[in-house]
Amino acid sequence: MKLLLWNMEWMNDLFDQDGNFQPDDHPPSHHRQTTVRTRRDHLSGVIDELDPDIVVVVEGPNREKELKLFFDADVQGSWEVKLQPTSGASQCIGCAVRTDRNLFLAQSPIEFFDTQQMSAFKPFEVPNENDGIIEKYRFERSPLYVEIKTVDGQAFRLMGLHLKSKGIFNAYEWSKWWAMADANRKKLLAQATQIRVNFLDKYLGEADTQRIPLIVCGDVNDGPGLDASEKRLFGSAIERLMGNVWRPFLSLGNALFDSLSETDQERLRFEKIYTTSFKDPIFNNVWQKEWIDHILYSYNRAEWVKNAQIHIEMPDGKKIWEKYPHASDHFPITAEIVLG
Repeated sequence: MKLLLWNMEWMNDLFDQDGNFQPDDHPPSHHRQTTVRTRRDHLSGVIDELDPDIVVVVEGPNREKELKLFFDADVQGSWEVKLQPTSGASQCIGCAVRTDRNLFLAQSPIEFFDTQQMSAFKPFEVPNENDGIIEKYRFERSPLYVEIKTVDGQAFRLMGLHLKSKGIFNAYEWSKWWAMADANRKKLLAQATQIRVNFLDKYLGEADTQRIPLIVCGDVNDGPGLDASEKRLFGSAIERLMGNVWRPFLSLGNALFDSLSETDQERLRFEKIYTTSFKDPIFNNVWQKEWIDHILYSYNRAEWVKNAQIHIEMPDGKKIWEKYPHASDHFPITAEIVLG
């Protein structure tokens, strides 16, 4: 099975208040230089060319029927979709499974677990270690959590994430910039810690679930290592999600790390991996490359998620930003799933 993870950037802009497509010539709110029809064509064009069996959609629409409409109208094949709603949110997480290839159960190939009803993903509190003040946090976008069932009776679970952005895209006086940067990273680290301690450790440690393969993927808004703010917090969100070296049996692998050469893995050189880029207003609009989208997987099945790839180029060799310039500000990522 081929998994596609992709932040599809403000899919909400494609739909009207009734859940139908906006007119073809309507300019999307976050892409005023193009049209809804062009965005639809570019998004579906990428999916059709990469030809996945499962798609995890980050920054999807607000309603499941809208995501279903997009896959039914614009994407090749037949699809079943699920979307995790979030009250008051405008960028929800969804997934789609292709049902016309006889890979999945014909009836109900996706079992949906509503994370809004799960205690691990409700608003939570964290005591500040410095002053003891209780700080309150929440998930701006509720994680997607589903079980996908194959035609041969196997199953794995999948969690889709879109954690707090740490990006600051305007220029501020330095003290304000640092205060905002630190606050964003505290929220991001708090969310990652909540998922790790109150969901992942339990999932991977308890008898009912520890043998069920699990993929945790999405826009984590963080990469490996510690930036200046994270050094003060003594924590990285992605590394917190992946696990604790003291409890390696509860850790997760990283499919894009696995794709690096042996030398780059040994030296922890990640320059070749980036999943988005942006103009940095602090440094004269220099283009910065960031690795913030990840596919993580449990170690309870040997070599079952492999051959991860970031698609900066399309299968015909053309750059994605040249062929589909109005698709997304993130690159799509694929990986193979082999349940054996």
